[in-house]
Amino acid sequence: MHRVIHVQQRDFDLAEQYQKTRQHCGEAAGAIAAFVGLVRDHNAHAGDGGRVGTLTLEHYPGMTESSISQIIDEAETRWPLLATTVIHRVGEMHPTDQIVLVVVASAHRSAAFAAAEFVMDYLKTRAVFWKKETSDQGVKWIESTLADRQRAATWTDPETALDALKK
Repeated sequence: MHRVIHVQQRDFDLAEQYQKTRQHCGEAAGAIAAFVGLVRDHNAHAGDGGRVGTLTLEHYPGMTESSISQIIDEAETRWPLLATTVIHRVGEMHPTDQIVLVVVASAHRSAAFAAAEFVMDYLKTRAVFWKKETSDQGVKWIESTLADRQRAATWTDPETALDALKK
């Protein structure tokens, strides 16, 4: 299985990463699923709804990449993957900036979709990043939301998965 993990300040190009994945997988891929996360312009944490000016992500080199690699390892045990790319930006970003890219290739559509969603849910809750948000309500360090943690729990706890689907 081919994997790419980059933690970087510079932006990324979805089309370029998609083409690299296609070239690597060749005819073996029946599906490639991609997700691009963007910096929101409003605060989704604690329900305060402040307007976001900047989001700054910090990381510990080596530790962050290792945590992402562990997430991909787990995805590989669940689905037959051909390639996975995770690019996560760090540094100061502004609303509408791209922040994360997940690209997953598999022979089958369902595996590509599920693995991409799984990787993203676990990035939100298990990857080692520190996030600082500057909004019209001040500066604060933020953590995963309850909704993020509930979504990630659906991959391991069937009862939590049923509760999340009811909401």
